[in-house]
Amino acid sequence: MADPGRAVTQSGTNPWPALWALVIGFFMILVDATIVSVATPAIMQDLGADVASVVWVTSAYLLAYVVPLLITGRLGDRFGPRQVYCVGLVIFTLASLWCGLAGGVEQLILARIVQGLGASMMNPQTMAVITRTFPADRRGRAMSLWSAVAGVATLVGPLLGGLLVDSLGWQWIFFVNVPIGVVGLVLALRLVPDLPTHVHRFDLLGVALSAVGMFLLVFGIQEGQTYDWGPIVGPVPVWALIVAGIVVLAGFVVWQARNRGEPLMTLSLFRDRNFSLANVAITTVGFTVVSHAFPLMLYAQGVRGLSPTEAALLLAPMAVLSGSLAPLVGRLADRHHPRYVAGAGMLGFSVSLLWLAAVMVPGAPIWTLLLPLALIGVTSAFIWAPIGSTATRNLPMAHAGAGAGVYNTTRQVGAVLGSAGIAAMMEARLAALLPGMSGEAEAAVGALPPEQHAAFAAAMGQSMLLPAGVLLAGLVAVLCFARPAHLRRERTSSPVGGD
Repeated sequence: MADPGRAVTQSGTNPWPALWALVIGFFMILVDATIVSVATPAIMQDLGADVASVVWVTSAYLLAYVVPLLITGRLGDRFGPRQVYCVGLVIFTLASLWCGLAGGVEQLILARIVQGLGASMMNPQTMAVITRTFPADRRGRAMSLWSAVAGVATLVGPLLGGLLVDSLGWQWIFFVNVPIGVVGLVLALRLVPDLPTHVHRFDLLGVALSAVGMFLLVFGIQEGQTYDWGPIVGPVPVWALIVAGIVVLAGFVVWQARNRGEPLMTLSLFRDRNFSLANVAITTVGFTVVSHAFPLMLYAQGVRGLSPTEAALLLAPMAVLSGSLAPLVGRLADRHHPRYVAGAGMLGFSVSLLWLAAVMVPGAPIWTLLLPLALIGVTSAFIWAPIGSTATRNLPMAHAGAGAGVYNTTRQVGAVLGSAGIAAMMEARLAALLPGMSGEAEAAVGALPPEQHAAFAAAMGQSMLLPAGVLLAGLVAVLCFARPAHLRRERTSSPVGGD
């Protein structure tokens, strides 16, 4: 059977309009993972909610988004990525309207769960369409757009949230999705091709094991700090949920290996060296992108006295530079070994974080902060496309959706780990440098006296060492990438062409 991705291209159909249509929805769902953080105080005041309740506005979305990704990726293979994407976009858009109209925090949390389910249906389909409609030697440029949207959306979320909350109210961080969702749906129906489907038998036991295991693991990691790693249900501690999640997921892997029918996750995908290493690398990237923003925002507001919008504007250079460099990086990812392109980005990102940590002191001129932040924007642009295209280049077309689901799941799990890890790191450094400070860092920022600014800034700067170190682990994975097949064909005379 011919390669569907190459057949579409050779038929004269331009796949770029379809990709542009898909990234509209992709941008929305990633922005909504971070946009609520800036609106938290306004939501608490307007709905009369406490901190423990309003945290669930974000947690519920992330749980509903991450947990089903393995399943929704497979749905795209079975029913077609366009169909699954459009259904997910309709659910996401209607749930966004529900979020904005919510009259209580419980209703808002329920709406966010539905919104997360819609996002989970949409996310893997964008990557699957790239895999199935772009030839391997052009996939890097396509992935550069997809990856730039992922990087910019993570940075734009807090900035857009601050502007909307300050000008129109917290409800508009959800209302703004409605017209964008309608436009995105029309474009997807008109521009995204109806790709061939593959008959799959759904592994019901695998679905149950993966969903339960992911829920226990992600819930335990996300809520560990909320319950101070103590009891959550009777005498059961939070860490027991994490252990249980790991055990259930281990059972899921064993079942996938033994399933003689059609498993939910084809473990043969991991026989491809680049797919396995790319999943390791993107986990560390997800960890870093989410985690480094927390200490920076707390430093900017607690020590520098910036408003939420002003603090979020510090991220603007990163977003602009990352997005503008995407086309260049896409061409580089197609023409050069991804270990060099992504490796330079991973190393540069880590160095940028160390530089930023060093200048996060009271009274530092704003320009001294903007320089390392701009370097983060440059170096992060060199990460997303090479890793994403390396992960997908060798995927069998029948398992494009499943592979995209695995890749996106590992990225999101990395983000959850980053959120929990940086919270623990910040609390540990605050306990060491400001032992008299009680409560969470976020609650202490507003009332931070000037005499504590130096110690608080030091704690936030030292917290940056965690994502910088984690990113170096991803660098090791990237440096072990094998040379892609289309580049090996160009170097047939080289005795080390497979390296």
